[in-house]
Amino acid sequence: MLIEREEPLDRLIDLARRAAEGHGGTVVLGGEAGIGKTALLQEFTRRLGPGFRVLWGGSEALFTPRALGPLQDMAHALGPRMAALLDQTAAPERLFPALLNTLQELPETAVLVFEDVHWADNATLDLVKYLGRRMPVLRALLVLSYRSDEVGPDHPLRQVLGDLPATAVRLAMQPLSPEAVAALARAAGRSAAELHRITAGNPFFVTELLASQDAVPGSIPASIRDAVWSRLSRLAPEEREALETISIVPGSVEPWLARALLGARADVAVDRCIARGMLLRDGQGAVGFRHELARLATLDQLSPAAQQSLHARVEAAMAYAPMALAGALLPRQVHHAAAADDGARVLDLAPQAAAQASRLGAHHQAAAHLATALRYAGEAPKAVAAQLHEDWASEAGLALRIDDTVIEARQHAIALWRELGRMDKVGLNLRALARLLWSRGEVRQAGDCVDEALRELERLPPGPELAMACSVRSQLHMQQSHVDEAVEWGQRAIALADRLGDVETRVHALNNVATALLFVDRPGGLEMMEESLALALEHGFHEHAARAYMNLAEYAVVFKDFALAERVLAEGIAFETRHDLDSWTHYQVGWQARLRLEQGRFREAESIAGGVVGLDLLAPTIRLPALIVLGRVRMRLGEADAPALLQQALRHALETGDLHLIAPVRFALAEAAWLAGDLDAAREPLAAVAAMDLDSFDPWALGELAVWWRRCEMAAPLPQATARAPAPRAAELAGDPARAAAEWTRLGLPYEAALALTQIRGAEAGPALARAVAVLEEIEARPAALLARRIAQRLGVADQLPRARRGPYAAARRHPLGLTRRELQVLRLLAQGMGNQDIARRLVRSPRTVEHHVSAVLGKLNASSRMDVVLRLHSEPWLLSAGEN
Repeated sequence: MLIEREEPLDRLIDLARRAAEGHGGTVVLGGEAGIGKTALLQEFTRRLGPGFRVLWGGSEALFTPRALGPLQDMAHALGPRMAALLDQTAAPERLFPALLNTLQELPETAVLVFEDVHWADNATLDLVKYLGRRMPVLRALLVLSYRSDEVGPDHPLRQVLGDLPATAVRLAMQPLSPEAVAALARAAGRSAAELHRITAGNPFFVTELLASQDAVPGSIPASIRDAVWSRLSRLAPEEREALETISIVPGSVEPWLARALLGARADVAVDRCIARGMLLRDGQGAVGFRHELARLATLDQLSPAAQQSLHARVEAAMAYAPMALAGALLPRQVHHAAAADDGARVLDLAPQAAAQASRLGAHHQAAAHLATALRYAGEAPKAVAAQLHEDWASEAGLALRIDDTVIEARQHAIALWRELGRMDKVGLNLRALARLLWSRGEVRQAGDCVDEALRELERLPPGPELAMACSVRSQLHMQQSHVDEAVEWGQRAIALADRLGDVETRVHALNNVATALLFVDRPGGLEMMEESLALALEHGFHEHAARAYMNLAEYAVVFKDFALAERVLAEGIAFETRHDLDSWTHYQVGWQARLRLEQGRFREAESIAGGVVGLDLLAPTIRLPALIVLGRVRMRLGEADAPALLQQALRHALETGDLHLIAPVRFALAEAAWLAGDLDAAREPLAAVAAMDLDSFDPWALGELAVWWRRCEMAAPLPQATARAPAPRAAELAGDPARAAAEWTRLGLPYEAALALTQIRGAEAGPALARAVAVLEEIEARPAALLARRIAQRLGVADQLPRARRGPYAAARRHPLGLTRRELQVLRLLAQGMGNQDIARRLVRSPRTVEHHVSAVLGKLNASSRMDVVLRLHSEPWLLSAGEN
């Protein structure tokens, strides 16, 4: 019987009905242990009736959670195709879309219940994120339950819940009221005195205490453990043994495992425990405690030696499980082997479980399994220990922060492989160590490491390890703008990769060489980058594809090829969104904001950049391109928070050590001081840029430095920068700002054109400043417009300028993606999961008209389906409000 649960129950049923109508969604059900989440969900699914298919799975409190445990539980209910993919440990890029297709093809409305996601592995959390973003366009409801008292600020579930769409419904289970507790006590024939105070209204505590015969007035047990132990003490020996044995297994115990552990008396003993309300049996015949707290209390009364012995019995029994279950049982076997302190079994099982988890994308769990095995590395042969350190470093580098422990694991693996004479492995790990060091900003050490890897690998017959080492050497040179060296090493990697049939290394090396060539404007770079991207897409190398989109987009924006930039950014953001590559998406959206800034579309740049910067959970390096744009655009708009934003951006840029991120911030600081008329303040950031390695700068950055150097009247010349400056910068440096302005206008950069016009003197100064003021006021560049007016006043041509505007500027703000007002309305309704007919009724338009609007929205978002639109809006929710006046 459920008490005081009518409101959340009604809400769940209403959401299920909406899902049946095609408006799917996600429900997050939170509450402390024992609050009644499972009971509520059981009653909810019982009431659904025909037309719904309930798929139920959960996670358990294992040392290392099962990879995709909830999906494993519901695999057979999803059909043979999903069961086969799980049995094959198919990668997420195959498994998740297959699940999505299965849900779309179901004749009924699917209700997926993921219980206890606070214990879920990271592959399950990835699946939750993947499904949660797509639910609004499915005829399905995703229900997640978790213990709110076990999810702190740093818990991985916290970020996943934050990544769910804004339409996800949060339900918080509340404790029972004093009146409800009193009613339960009366129904049990017991006194309610002090009961609510002691239990705080937790339904499990209440029912367990009421079930304890010792709980008489004045002597209510002090803890739930005492209540459970009191009940255990009154059971028959075979019932107590059954409960104690089952308590050693987190989650539930399958019939075959119960019989293996309890023998012939299993069924009778289990049935008696079920009759007494201690155990429950699910639809597949598996049994488990009615509540996890009861299991833990039962387990806690066993001595450590007894627990260790039971863990060994469970692991031994699992070794003889049906063959079809072997893969799914691996994480549980590792758990029990480790709890039994059986090092030999852990060393055998944990690497297998880690490999399985890695294939499923559960890199946190893979690292955890390997960490369990490393506890017994001293018992293992050197080769096994070396492989464990190598594999743990690989998985931890993907799943955890790259800290000293990861570096040390690589170094330990190198030392062990060197002792064994396995120089191929030494080279492989040195190359991997180089990439780890580079990611931490230790560029010199990374270079030394990859050079050592190359020396070791070059002594061996050529293999894929050498090919990738050459490519990493090329990458390091490319990132330091050592173009010739990057091309040389990249070409060597490509030649070796082609000889070995190593497509991935070819993709990686092509990207390196292409980027190096593109940023010094040499021929061939664009074609190589397009080949790298095409191969990455063809072979499913998602991160390599994202890297190609990113490098190509950066080149197009920096080199002012805005047509190419528009295409690549649209395709790249759509691809990364579709594949849930969030870090890549937000980084690239930052460059989309940079494009809008260059185009003089300041309000759009502000909206896009602000959307990324507002995502607090992002790593600073991912937010940095957007933060730089936000600081620059708010400086150009004359907003008061611009200096603080630019200082924040400079701090983060300096932490990266990347000159290509540091220089734009210093240019912005110089520009801000110049606009304010403070040349002394402007000279300091320019001098800091000039002290950098200018050989690593692209021509556009060098030209920008040279022009600001001249505008701020710096003393020393910059001949190198002047010689390599592109056309508009070179024109101003040559004393022809009018030609510079014309070049900027041709390229599509109105703000730069206007600043060049402010440099014109003589008879043309008046008309030039008038044009500059008109442009700057149109794009709301208030500080630059005021500067132009001050210059005109000083030159005596102020009467030729347009009348100063009063009040706020009236410039219309366009949508960042060019959506019309009607298309923006349609986009908002699509975000709510509405179909064309619903939209037509809401907007009072014909279905054909709405169909045209929807097609236009899909085209402008570079989306192939409504689902792509929903995913894009999740990454860029500001698109729903951008462009409004």
